[in-house]
Amino acid sequence: MTLDYDSVIAYRTAWIPVRYDARDVILYALGVGYGRDDLDFLLESRGPKVLPTLATTLVESISRDLGLDMTRVVHAAQRIDILHPLPAVGDIVWQAAVVDVIDKGLEKGAIVIFDTTARRTEEGPDLFVLRNTLMARGDGGCGGDRAASPERLSVPDRDADMRNVIQTHPDQALLYRMNGDMNPLHVDPEMAERAGFPQPILHGLCTYGIACRSIVETVCAGDPTRIRRFEGRFTEPVYPGDAITTEIWDEGAEVRFRCFVSDRNVTVFDDGYCLLSTTGEN
Repeated sequence: MTLDYDSVIAYRTAWIPVRYDARDVILYALGVGYGRDDLDFLLESRGPKVLPTLATTLVESISRDLGLDMTRVVHAAQRIDILHPLPAVGDIVWQAAVVDVIDKGLEKGAIVIFDTTARRTEEGPDLFVLRNTLMARGDGGCGGDRAASPERLSVPDRDADMRNVIQTHPDQALLYRMNGDMNPLHVDPEMAERAGFPQPILHGLCTYGIACRSIVETVCAGDPTRIRRFEGRFTEPVYPGDAITTEIWDEGAEVRFRCFVSDRNVTVFDDGYCLLSTTGEN
C-alpha cells in the first residue's frame, strides 16, 4: 500500500512551542564529540557557543505521521537555513509542512520533502528553516509529481584545500540519543542485525553535526554564527568508533565538503555545501 498523496502533500502541523537552555546546548555539543579542550561549547559561563545544527534536535520529525512504509524509509539529505544565530537559551515555536512528493515509480519509491520553520513567536520572523529529504522506497506509484530528483551540489573536481579528522567514540550513539532520537537501531545489536547492519550505526544527524563542527573548526575560526546554510546527502552509515575525515574546498563565502571513513573507504556524507557570512552575528 502506497502513501496517500493528497493527504501527505497537504500535511502541516500546528505551531508547537519548545523551550531549551544551556544544558541542551551542552548535551548536543557532547553528542557530536566536543570535550575538555572545547569549553567554549561546553561551559555556560562562556556562552556556551551554539552549533547551528542543534536546531535538528529542537524539533520533531514528522516522517512517522505521513503514513510511509517506515521499514523502507531512508534519510537522504538534510539542509538548514539560519536566518538568525541561535542563542544558548530560548523559547521558540515550530511548524512542519510537506513541500513536495516526487514519485519515482512503483519500483523506485518516492522522495518526500518537508520543511520545519522555527520562530520566536508565530507572527515573528523566521529563525531557521530545516529541510528534510526522505527516500521512501516502499511508496512509489503514489501519483505525486514525476519531476527529476533534487539537484546535486557536487564537490569540485580538484584536490581539497584542507582536511579535518574527528574521531568518534565507541559509545557516541549512547550519548547522542539523549538529544531525543531514541531509535534502538543506534544502540541495540539485535535491532541493527535485523536491519542488515553488523552493529548499531551512528545517528545520521550526529554525522551531520560532526560535519558542521569540522567546518566551524577549520573555516570559521571557531565561530559558528558565520554559518547561514548547511546541507548535504547521507550516503553510507557511520559506526561509533569510526574516524570521520572531512574534505573541505574553501571558496570564500561558499564552502564545499564531503565526509568519509578512510578505514572502510566509504563516503558517508556527500555534496556538502555551506554558505557563510563575512563575519558572525550575535
